[in-house]
Amino acid sequence: MDLYSEIIKGNINALSKAITLVESTLETDQEKSQELISKCINKEYNSVRIGVTGIPGVGKSSFIEKFGEKFIKENKKVAVLAIDPSSEKTRGSILGDKSRMQSLSNNHNVFIRPSSNSGTLGGVSNKTKDSIILCETAGFEIIIIETVGVGQSETLVSKLVDIMLLLSITGAGDRLQGIKRGIIELSHLIIITKDDGENRNRVKETILDFKSTLALNTNIDNQWIQKALSCSAQENTGILEIHKNIDKYIRQSKSTNFFNIKREEQNIFWIHKILREEIGNRKFNNLRENNLIVKIENKIIKNNINIYKIIRDI
Repeated sequence: MDLYSEIIKGNINALSKAITLVESTLETDQEKSQELISKCINKEYNSVRIGVTGIPGVGKSSFIEKFGEKFIKENKKVAVLAIDPSSEKTRGSILGDKSRMQSLSNNHNVFIRPSSNSGTLGGVSNKTKDSIILCETAGFEIIIIETVGVGQSETLVSKLVDIMLLLSITGAGDRLQGIKRGIIELSHLIIITKDDGENRNRVKETILDFKSTLALNTNIDNQWIQKALSCSAQENTGILEIHKNIDKYIRQSKSTNFFNIKREEQNIFWIHKILREEIGNRKFNNLRENNLIVKIENKIIKNNINIYKIIRDI
């Protein structure tokens, strides 16, 4: 099977095989995946990448199921890349997100791919960026990244997505203090889940607390004013308001060209990250001091030369 030709046709089986290839640690598979990704990054995509993060138990999977249904009603193709924590002993992972999104996963316009983070910090795996590119090549317009959900280390996902959603619950208290200087500052929307039943009054109080916190945060990008919203996956309420705010942010960022600038900055971030991991900080700093990093960036971005090929030649 020619994976590339099948992926651009929207073949889900080919997409699944391609992501498995990308995630493989075998050297032969890595060479094949690098060649495949090089073909895919030539294409231009009309996609929106959405990061969804939050502490364990906040209801990320339940939220994504209701959240994704709205895009489906708009006849958009939705891919969900769900990152699960891996065991330190076995390196295995439960990968149960797909079973928690049964309604969404049964739709032919939805692709859900659970993946292990393989011990990588940051809420995503090292191969998540390549998986996003593969999903976009297959024609998916909405790419949702569901992070591990461990808190402070979740900030890396912001280097992959166009907009960040932080889910929280009432009574999170001290657990939120630990991530306030990280993920809260990077999130465009703070969403209090489980706004139903006897919990409604507590949700209102939590939103007021968050609004006080957000008023002190002036670092969010593109002059966007952070918002604290609420929703209930159980009662399917608040989801429409979240969609409206996402649309508003995307329109605003595209009107100022910030959308494209941010993607370019993210590409450079990942080039630097991979270079540092593959050649080490000392050699990376030597390349930067000799003004060679920009040349490498241009080769990868403008000339579409695979980064690993460049690394082999360094």
